[in-house]
Amino acid sequence: MSTTRLTLPIEGMSCAACALRIEKVLNRRPGVTASVSFASESAQIDFDPEQTPAESLLSAITTAGFSVPPRVLSLDIDGMSCAACAARIEKVLNRLPGVAANVSFASERARLVLQPQAPDTAALLAAVQRAGYGARCLADDDDSSERDARTRARQRREQYWFAASLLLTLPFLIEMVPMLLGRHHGYLSRDWQLLLATPVQWLVGWRFYRGAWQSLRGGGANMDVLVALGTGMAWLWSAWVTLGGHQSLHVYFEASAAVITLVLLGKLLEARAKGRTAGAIRSLLALTPKTARVERDGRIVAIALAELQVGDLVLVQHGERVAVDGSVTEGLAVLDESLLTGESLPVERRPGDRVYAGTQNQGGMLKVCASSVGSRTQLAAIVRRVAEAQGSKAPIQQLADRIAAVFVPVVLAIAVLTLLASGLISGDWQQAMISAVAVLVIACPCALGLATPTAVMVGMGNGARRGVLFRHAAALEHAAAIRLLVLDKTGTLTVGKPQLSDIVPLATQDPAQLLALAAAAEAGSSHPLGHALLAAAAERGLSLPPVTDFAAEVGAGVSVRLADGSLLRVGVPAWALGETPVAAQVYYDQGKTVLGVSIDGVAQGLLAVADQLRPSSAAAVAALQQQGIRVVMLSGDTAASANHIGAQAGISEVHAALKPEDKADLVRGWQAQGLVVAMVGDGVNDAPALAAANVSFAMGAGSDIAIDAADVTLMHGDLLHLVDAIRLSRATVGKIRQNLFFAFFYNVLGIPLAAMGLLNPVLAGAAMALSSVSVVSNSLLLRRWR
Repeated sequence: MSTTRLTLPIEGMSCAACALRIEKVLNRRPGVTASVSFASESAQIDFDPEQTPAESLLSAITTAGFSVPPRVLSLDIDGMSCAACAARIEKVLNRLPGVAANVSFASERARLVLQPQAPDTAALLAAVQRAGYGARCLADDDDSSERDARTRARQRREQYWFAASLLLTLPFLIEMVPMLLGRHHGYLSRDWQLLLATPVQWLVGWRFYRGAWQSLRGGGANMDVLVALGTGMAWLWSAWVTLGGHQSLHVYFEASAAVITLVLLGKLLEARAKGRTAGAIRSLLALTPKTARVERDGRIVAIALAELQVGDLVLVQHGERVAVDGSVTEGLAVLDESLLTGESLPVERRPGDRVYAGTQNQGGMLKVCASSVGSRTQLAAIVRRVAEAQGSKAPIQQLADRIAAVFVPVVLAIAVLTLLASGLISGDWQQAMISAVAVLVIACPCALGLATPTAVMVGMGNGARRGVLFRHAAALEHAAAIRLLVLDKTGTLTVGKPQLSDIVPLATQDPAQLLALAAAAEAGSSHPLGHALLAAAAERGLSLPPVTDFAAEVGAGVSVRLADGSLLRVGVPAWALGETPVAAQVYYDQGKTVLGVSIDGVAQGLLAVADQLRPSSAAAVAALQQQGIRVVMLSGDTAASANHIGAQAGISEVHAALKPEDKADLVRGWQAQGLVVAMVGDGVNDAPALAAANVSFAMGAGSDIAIDAADVTLMHGDLLHLVDAIRLSRATVGKIRQNLFFAFFYNVLGIPLAAMGLLNPVLAGAAMALSSVSVVSNSLLLRRWR
């Protein structure tokens, strides 16, 4: 019996009894010996695959009421030359059991979602290497500076090779000037042409032959195959003519050398442009300081970021960036959080406030107790999320991927047909060969492969710098197609906490004295309405009278004794005043909560409390409606409250008194009408509707459940950022469509022209080199979006 060892993470265990139960269930299977640890939340299983397959083990764990979560692995891929390479690697990885791979040519990375039965990391790396490419694992805390250093070193090598190729090709370019003017060329002898072109073809161009061989050996074909075949045919023909002494035939050494030089130039420009598309992640990573000053044993010491621990007291002086997430224990400072939240104005932070890694101290000094460090900070989570999102694929890319997968074989077939048809029809096999070479050289799947991911990377990076985080590329595409937007009320349109809105004296009390009395009574209360009164009194700088004998009556209000012994009551008007005054009805109609204030049963006044509309909500709703989006409000509050807020925000379609499942049902109903529905919310009760919507937005200050369920997170929690997110998504999708049009148009126009003999191979090579550069450069124009 041959046994296999499998180590699985287990979710859902609440105690050691759970571990024993899983162990018992697994050990009942034939050929299985399992050990389950509650402490590490994992199972180590030795099993015979012939008696019990791995899928059966997973089924047993699930049946027992537990789950085995998939793991995510990111790989850094080397050696890809075009989109066909990415498609090939993706195909190879997805053939493996339990592997779902997504390979991005633009970012040169692969993201793998691995089920428990998936091969180990070594087997995955070996599969990529067998396909002819290099791969390296990327951890969550992988040092991006090391990766950037490797990239720079590779680019320097490419520059050296390009310089050598250009130096050897320059004489050919000088030779070509008279030819372009219609004159005979022959300044360079054929022997010199052979001497110059040979190192370009077989030293500088060896990478194309190596890449072509690796691709063909792996069962695919990429751009290297086209370049190697095209330039190789031109060189071999020219070498045969020169060495055989066939003086009546033309040579095409200049074509083989110039095409290789131009392709190398195109790759250099493409790499430089692709590097700029990842600027958002570098900008975010640059926010983290390399060191931090920590108070230890009464001394301030500077330590590396990796040495920080939870609970450390970190000192942040003027001009420095915060190195950890934590709470302010001492000091007062103004922080710039713009690159983290999108909020352009600096915010004041004092003891008790939360601060986040990457924010910059623009004035003052803080001492911060670290609660999250390193890869656990919010900034690190944002970087991971942006990287994952930039590597995801938008649905619009599927057509380009399908074409790229068969592009090279189709082009090879067209080149063969061009050679045969031109030769048989015209009888000029030399010209037929040149036309076939031009077909091979001008065709390029790179532009197709770069059209979508480069625009996605720039668009998402632009959003991340402004506090708009897209979870994946599909969300970016769907946001551009929104026709109906559903807004939650509390915490989305409104601030999310009650605030004092009206003071109505009923006796001789002036408004300030009435508020001071009510706030004094509520000083001992933990009710949100009491907090609203205390906040309003503090904002006005009111001094509160002393009170004693605090008592609270659930559902009614609070009562206290004033210094003169009189009884002060604050609460529901019917309880505090003995009746509900007619004046209160006006505020009830507006959906506000009304509190009555009395002394010894004598009515003193009314206080109205309401959740206030965010200052930007009305402007955001108007901007959305101007974009042709139908805006609807859903709320669990009363109809009066919801309608009042809806009217203030400019929303005419309001649905109130809804349960969470009611909101989700309405969303599904609108979808059934063929509408692309978006949902914006911030609370736990919004999660079902957020999950049901085509694209969902969560306010950054909302609950973790809402943020986890949403496709897009608005870090600042401002609805104007929602308008920006939709505008950005439309601009990005528009740029993707432009790129795809250019890529398709280039190949649809260029290949037939080359097949008809209307393009010289050198011009074809230049066009091919510039095609992908033009697509990436067009994507980079998104960086100007505001």
